Amino acid sequence: MSPKCPMVKKPYPPGQKRKKRPSALSEFGKELKEKQKLKNWYNLSERQLRNYVKENLTPALLIQKLEDRFDNVIFRLGFATSHSQARQLISHGHFLINSRKVNIPSYQLKMGDKITINPASKQKKIFANLSSFLKKYQVPTWLKLNPEKLEGQVTGKPTPEIVAPPAEISTIFEYYSR
Repeated sequence: MSPKCPMVKKPYPPGQKRKKRPSALSEFGKELKEKQKLKNWYNLSERQLRNYVKENLTPALLIQKLEDRFDNVIFRLGFATSHSQARQLISHGHFLINSRKVNIPSYQLKMGDKITINPASKQKKIFANLSSFLKKYQVPTWLKLNPEKLEGQVTGKPTPEIVAPPAEISTIFEYYSR
């Protein structure tokens, strides 16, 4: 996508077809796009997102539920660089919650839960330079991180004002109300 790219110079496909502009999205298209944004941001399946929307009546509760997921907390603490990497590390059993091994990425954390790296996994290559990275890392206000011990704790509840969701949540509720 450099400036010399033909698609940047002429934003339409090559050929003798009519050069038409993309039409504006319909209301359904906008809702679908917002749903896909949220689904891809939190790395959820369609069924998981639908269930979260059906059980939570307000956008604030939905964001709180999504942010309290185990894979999201691992990502927010800085133990993983992406949601999908966090999901994989959890499913491989590299983390403990309150000294118990949990390998379910969708596990809902509660206030006071303590997350640590499995002692057997600390020698892994992926965790080698983690403590130096975490010293500079800024965690959200509802989480607490101890970079020396490589452990985190849930100290509060996330709110939409703190989290700033990537999508317009009210349109997602409208999409699922059809």
